[in-house]
This record gives sequence, C-alpha cells and structure tokens, in this order.
Amino acid sequence: MAEISNSPPTSNPVEENTQTPKTTRNTKPGVKRLIISVTVLFSFILGFPLLWKSVKIYRAPLPFDRVDSFSSQIESKPLSFPCRFLAIFIGFDFMVSNGNVGAAIERKMSDLSHGGDCGGCGGNYSVSVAVGGGGIDAVDFGGKLRGNDEDADELVKSVVSEYGGGNMYSVVVVNEEGEVRSVVGKHRHAWIVGRVEEEEAVWRAAEIFVEVFVNGRDEEGSVRSEFMPVGADGRIVLSFSLLNADPRDWIYDWNFREIDETLLWPVIEALQPIANITVESQVLYHTPKSSFSNWDDKHGSHIFRTEDLPFFVNSNEWHLDTSVAAGGRSKVLQLVVYIPSAKECPLQLELSSGEISKTNGFISPMWGGVVVWNPRSCIKDLESRDPVRHTISSQDLQKLFEVLMGQLRQLLGLKSDNLYVGKSGASILLGSERGFTEWELDVLSRKHICFNLQSCATTLGSLSRLVQSLPRMIIMDEIGKQVKFSLEAAKSAQSNASIGIYDASAVSSRQSRSLAEDAFFHPSIMSISYYSFEHCFAIYSPFFLPVTMHVLLAALREWKRYKQEKKKYLASKDKVKVS
Repeated sequence: MAEISNSPPTSNPVEENTQTPKTTRNTKPGVKRLIISVTVLFSFILGFPLLWKSVKIYRAPLPFDRVDSFSSQIESKPLSFPCRFLAIFIGFDFMVSNGNVGAAIERKMSDLSHGGDCGGCGGNYSVSVAVGGGGIDAVDFGGKLRGNDEDADELVKSVVSEYGGGNMYSVVVVNEEGEVRSVVGKHRHAWIVGRVEEEEAVWRAAEIFVEVFVNGRDEEGSVRSEFMPVGADGRIVLSFSLLNADPRDWIYDWNFREIDETLLWPVIEALQPIANITVESQVLYHTPKSSFSNWDDKHGSHIFRTEDLPFFVNSNEWHLDTSVAAGGRSKVLQLVVYIPSAKECPLQLELSSGEISKTNGFISPMWGGVVVWNPRSCIKDLESRDPVRHTISSQDLQKLFEVLMGQLRQLLGLKSDNLYVGKSGASILLGSERGFTEWELDVLSRKHICFNLQSCATTLGSLSRLVQSLPRMIIMDEIGKQVKFSLEAAKSAQSNASIGIYDASAVSSRQSRSLAEDAFFHPSIMSISYYSFEHCFAIYSPFFLPVTMHVLLAALREWKRYKQEKKKYLASKDKVKVS
C-alpha cells in the first residue's frame, strides 16, 4: 500500500507576487499630470466669462416705467385744453344775474359738445357774461356792425379787448331792430346783430362757441389721421406742378416766384408752429390724364365726372415725385394745375348733383389736389408750326392760388367755404389774408398736438414692448437719449397746452413725435443679431459641451488617481516607521 505523505505543499513566491495587487509604493506620486488637467479645466472655466462678454449685446437703459405711464395717460385721459369764453349782450334786459346766464350758456354748450374727444376743451372751460357792453348804444353800434365786415371785425376786436381779449373766444350779441345777421371774424370773436330773443341769443352764442371755435365746424369733432398730412419729422413739402398735357398744342409757364413771395409766405408763416413747410415748383410736359372725357352739348365743354376721379391722375406720365427736399420721413403734398390739350378743351368737372364744379378741381386726402385750368382760347393756332408759348397772367394766378389754398385747407381738415349753417341759423365766416384765421389756427394746433402726442405714445409704447420682448436687441446710447428727449418734449407740450400756449405746445409735440420715430427707426435696431439666449446656447454647445465634459472627466480621473497613489505612499511610510 502506498504511503500517504502529510507534508504541506510548497508554494511559488514568484507566482504569488504576480497575482497580489500592489498596495504600497516607495516614491511620492507625481502631480504633473494633475496640474496639466486642472490647468486645462480652469482655462475653460476662466474663458467662459470672456466668451459671454464677446457675445453680450450692449443695451442702453430705457425708461420703461415713464413710457408706460405716458402711454397709459394718453390713452385713458384725452388731452383737454383750457378755453375761456366771453358773451357780451348789448340791448338786453335779462331778469336773472350774469352768472345764471353764463350757466345757461354752459348747459347749452354741454349739450352740443362731443364729450371728451382729444383736441377739444372737455370740461376745462369757463364762460363769462357781460350785459350792457359798458353803456354802448345798441342801435348805433348795430348800425356800425351792419356796414363793412372788415371794419366791423376791428370794431368788435376793440370792444372785446376791454374785457381782456387775448386767447378768449368772444361773441357779441346786439339786440336791435332788423334782420338777424351773424358773422364770425378772422380773430377769435363773432357778432350777432338783429332782433333776437334772450333764449335764442344764448343758444346762438353757445353754438358758435362749440361748433365753430372749438370743433372748427367738424361734425365729428375727432382727430382723423387722414387730415394730418404732416411727416413724422414734422415737415411738409408743398410741391406745385404745372402740367401741359400736350405741348404740341400750347405751352404754358408761370411766374411762381411771385406766388411764393407774395401769397405763399404768409400761409407758411401762419402754419409754422404746426409744421416746417418748404415749397418747390416744376413745369412738366406730355402729361395726359388717364381717364376719358366726353363732349356735353348742354354745357358746351368736355366733361369728366366724379366717378372718373380715381383714374384722373396718370402715375405713369406724371412724374411728380421728384422732390429733393423731401428727405427722410417728410410728407409731400402735390398741388397740381392741369392744362388740357386742345382736343379736350375746355374740360370741366361735373359733380354728382349734375352741376359744374365752381373750382374745377378735387383733392385726394394725404396726397394733394388737382385743379383743371382751361386757357381762355381753346382754339389751336394751326398756322404756327411751333407751339405757342404763354405765361399765366397774375389775375389767373391769383384765382388758381385761391383754389389751391382752399384745397390745402381741406387737406388739413378745414372747410373751404365761407358759410356755416347751424341749428340756430347761418353765420358768415370772414377769411384772412394768411389763408387761416386765428381761431382756425387754434383748431389746427389743438388737433395736431393731440395727434402728435398720441403718435408719440404709440411709437414709444411699441418700442418699449419690442425691446423687452427681445433681450438681445442692441440699444445704443443715442436711442436712449432720443427716448428721453421725446418724453421731455411730450411733457413740455402737455404743460404748455394746460395753460393755453398753443404755439409752443404744437412745436414741442412735433418734436416729441419726431424723436420717437427716430428712436424706433434707428439703423442699429435693424441689425440681424437679435438671436435669443437659447439660440446662442444651441450654436455654441455642440463644440464647447463635449470638450468641457472630456476635460472635466479627465481632471476628475487624475484627481482620483493622485489620491489613490498618495494613499499608497503614506501607507508605505507608516510600515517603515513601525518596522
């Protein structure tokens, strides 16, 4: 039987050492790899603010709170102007006090007013009453008022001035025998003369105050944008054009310098607070109209009707938009004098009522007006080979200018006739050599002030909402200054309007609208770099995110390795100390 040995088996020390992991080390672990990894990681971390700075959009601070407050104020509370009214009754014996008469006029005015529309007086007005006129004899004074209207206008002005005058709107009512006659002067007063009862006198005075002096004969009494032909920069270019339809028949020219120096200058000066007006003129040839005309035996002329007006202007042949003065956002108003050819001369406009137009012209709101001028002789000189050259006479120029100024008044929202027919009766309206009376200029100023402030509030509100909705929109310092100055100009306009200084208020409101438009249409706003933060993250993350993750993981791995190796080194030192 074989003998079994109980001796333990021998082990191989070399094999044992190769299978047992190394738990100690005799040398201190190096930090070179760790330093490199951490350095690369920190370079990415420190570079992130630089990257953010490089893609950051400059935004000047804007007064959003002031813009919102201003817009809310304009929308919720229409601007009302202080108005003072004076009624002078001569030849009356009222059984009540002047205060009761004034209260009666105020009640009538309240019934006639259109509410709180912007551009009116709202409830911000006062009515004063004077009975007797300081001892003026009604019969004698009434006789003077029935004479020449120009002299009567100055006489009433002198009487009103004794009660303060100024910007006060006044109506003088003279009770004397005779037919009732009502006239509105070219200043800020009117007079009524004739046999009128007390109730009728109160009603007539109230109607003139509201319908004429406040509303400017506008039945709606509101501010309509189609009759606000002032550019966003506060400028109007009046472009006068003389069109010769067929120069082979005749050629007409005009002495426009005479019109500009003698007739236009007072108009431009009167409208200066409302708009900065420049004038230019041109003479064009070969400019036929687009519509057709028919011969009418009844009127003995060629006729074009109101339904033909949309096709009258020939935009292909009438090269009117050649203005060099209308830069930026200026508004050009075309005032055209059309001379027909010999084959359609005379050419007259037939109204929808079947009557021939007295002015022989028409307007297109926000574009301008056209007047058809027929030469005195519509017979072509067949013996002359060359066309005959003519110059429009001064008398004809005067008549043409009156028609063109009537069209300009209509383009600005005023009536061109000289008669107002109200519920209480008719009133004659005196004209002014400047084309606009003082009370008409007040009406235009109030309406343009309201329109400019409303446009300013709308533009600034749109800019505020746009800027806040696009956090990465570029906002230059110039835009911030324009918004600030626009708000200041609007505040100045409101302040001047509250004390009745119309001219200064109109100028300030015009500036506020212009600055608001300049800020909204600033060239820097039209940049293409309005991408959002999400867009920026989507652009840069495919490159930086993977690289950053790899660098971060490498740094963590090296830090973990260094800690393990250092732990082994410390364990080896402890064993050496113990042994």
